Amino acid sequence: MPEADINHRYEYSQEYLSGILRSVKTIAMVGASNDQTKFSYGVLRVLHETGYDMIPVNPNPRVTEIRGIPVYRSLAGIDRPVDMVEVFRPKEELYGITEQAIAIGAKVLWAQIGVYDDRAAQLAEDAGLKVVMDRCPKIELFRPFWKPRLDLAI
Repeated sequence: MPEADINHRYEYSQEYLSGILRSVKTIAMVGASNDQTKFSYGVLRVLHETGYDMIPVNPNPRVTEIRGIPVYRSLAGIDRPVDMVEVFRPKEELYGITEQAIAIGAKVLWAQIGVYDDRAAQLAEDAGLKVVMDRCPKIELFRPFWKPRLDLAI
């Protein structure tokens, strides 16, 4: 199916998602947290341990590193190429983050579970980015290995 026909809240083929996760190396995580109880911390940890070059983005000047990785205040402040921008911010902020992702030359815009904006998706696609919304890369990374055992007792 052409990418322009993708419903960004629900319909992604496993090939589309796994193709993105195989092709990206550097991921800027907007909304990264140093709080170990936050979901963004766990996702950053797993992606980093899996081998991705993670770039945490957090505007709080007191957060200088996460898991020993230097934190950037904004996407514009990143000093190297970024393959994917992953968004852990409210959906109301997604359009502005999309504009920033385009400006730094990212190839993929990935919005976390609960984060979606059809206008932002269209803007990103029109600029040539691949788009995923309302999904978690940590979950998608391991989905091919999940083998449900429906015969187990509850």
